[in-house]
Amino acid sequence: MSETLAKSALPLLYGRKHQRGLNITTAAAMGAFHVGGLLAFFYVDAGAILVAAILYCVAGMLGIGMGYHRLLTHRGYKTYRPVEYFLTWCGTLALEGGPVFWVATHRVHHQHSDREGDPHTPREGTWWAHAGWILSGAGLHHDDSVLARYVPDLVRDPVHRWLSRWHWTSNVLVGLALLLGGGVPYVLWGIFLRVTVGLHATWLVNSATHKWGSRRFATRDDSTNNWWVALLTFGEGWHNNHHAHPTSARHGLAWYEVDLNWAGIRALEACGLAWDLKRARLE
Repeated sequence: MSETLAKSALPLLYGRKHQRGLNITTAAAMGAFHVGGLLAFFYVDAGAILVAAILYCVAGMLGIGMGYHRLLTHRGYKTYRPVEYFLTWCGTLALEGGPVFWVATHRVHHQHSDREGDPHTPREGTWWAHAGWILSGAGLHHDDSVLARYVPDLVRDPVHRWLSRWHWTSNVLVGLALLLGGGVPYVLWGIFLRVTVGLHATWLVNSATHKWGSRRFATRDDSTNNWWVALLTFGEGWHNNHHAHPTSARHGLAWYEVDLNWAGIRALEACGLAWDLKRARLE
């Protein structure tokens, strides 16, 4: 058996008991971004804050919500390849890993939600679900040959493989542009603080929306609908709705459940750039 086949045959061991020790590289990177984010408050600049807000929407809404999650992970709608690649590139700006890693992890989460094998369940600790699972061990950092069983659609695509391998370069390029155009304040706000806030917003979906909120559907996991997480993540906080109807491109099912990611997908549809939008069937 080849090395690649041998790797792909190995079981993926997710969960707290399988992740021991501190991942130095990841912890150092996360620490640096948090320090840079704090430094931003010493360089308050209106232009830098505006740029950070725009990039937050690009990375969190276009990238993570519309791209990584509802398109790549669950295929809740269809779009043209160039649009898919653009949304994926926007997702890399969130610095949450490349599409292969992100999508594989999230698909495993749905397969084992709040049970043995869930990468980030609060049943193993709130901090663990929030950020501990990212900072601990090396078990989550598999190569494409191991993740292929969960993301065969992505690993067959050379563009998605490239974006996964070089996902960190988007922030380097944008950071250089900000440095040239606005100086240090723009980098601190538009890269360091914006990325840090975005990371915690996404992590809150893993932690807060499996602990606090309301439950419209009796799912087998602990998922809840949490309005303030939804506001931070453009609609990803309607998590109980999502776990009940995972392939639905719409998460906010009631008129008062603001779902900007769904609005963005509908905008793509109106422009002829998205079709076959999947919706939850409510009786």
